[in-house]
Amino acid sequence: MSEEANMPAPPQRDTRPIVPDAAGIAEAAALLRAGALVAFPTETVYGLGADATDGRAVAGIYAAKGRPSFNPLIAHVADLAAAEREGVFDADARRLAEAFWPGPLTIVVPKAAGCSVSDLACAGLDSVALRVPAHPIARELMQATGRPVAAPSANRSGRVSPTTAAHVWEDLNGRIDAVVEGWSTPVGVESTIVACLGGDPVLLRPGGVTRAEIERVLGRPLGTAADTPDRPLAPGLLLSHYAPKAQVRLDASHIMPGEAALLFGGAEPPGLDGAKARLDLSPKGDLAEAAANLFAFMRRLDLTGASAIAVVPIPEEGLGEAILDRLRRAAAPRP
Repeated sequence: MSEEANMPAPPQRDTRPIVPDAAGIAEAAALLRAGALVAFPTETVYGLGADATDGRAVAGIYAAKGRPSFNPLIAHVADLAAAEREGVFDADARRLAEAFWPGPLTIVVPKAAGCSVSDLACAGLDSVALRVPAHPIARELMQATGRPVAAPSANRSGRVSPTTAAHVWEDLNGRIDAVVEGWSTPVGVESTIVACLGGDPVLLRPGGVTRAEIERVLGRPLGTAADTPDRPLAPGLLLSHYAPKAQVRLDASHIMPGEAALLFGGAEPPGLDGAKARLDLSPKGDLAEAAANLFAFMRRLDLTGASAIAVVPIPEEGLGEAILDRLRRAAAPRP
């Protein structure tokens, strides 16, 4: 049985669109402070926001997404000063924050004594995952809200992450209160997550900031955490995650009848003429372009009703590491 099937059905909500002008940002911030669920764009993917200090609001995120309660949520804040009120930043954590914030990096640190992020958002852990988003709409919303905003991707749990407002409406219409309708998300994969919990920093999830970029700032290699599906330290570490309805077949050297093809770099594998549909993440082999297209293209191929999505080989370098991490989770055996 799926995780979502084990979750109680959320209450029906009248989801409304919000224009991201000054009045709209003020409206969205007021909704968040009142315990509502508001989706908004970040530079990575669309987030499903709730007041991270309000356990009832955070529970609404889990209900809307059908998300297991042991998977921690990222708390988004306006700036480093706000983050330091929630978590304890050692020299490495501060160095990373100063180098990459605002931006697509989440830092997991020990909770500060006065941490206001709810235990539910932290999944009962003594650490908190923090990020300062770079998207101008997200930044304005964090500043207007004035408190941490828990915001996983704005989709049903385990489904493909949303990179446009239309994706959010497809998954969450009637389950959340509002959608701030900004432009599409430029990075297209979730934030990189690094744990700074004493000792060497550890890469928990590859994402919008590459390992090489982080290691240049630290001056030494990152550690790598093993998957911990029973009690993950950070979002995105459940084994079967980012999954479309169709099965996903990786490193495809040919396309079988009835499959949809997810291509890269202009690849034309045997059997392509018989594919149900085809999309190329980046015909010119640009990994940044591929990352930005990944989730939207998987959704489009899934909607064709193909028996499977066959993915051609993608280089595991730079943003390719994050892309392949998502694809491997999408291809993992389903619960």
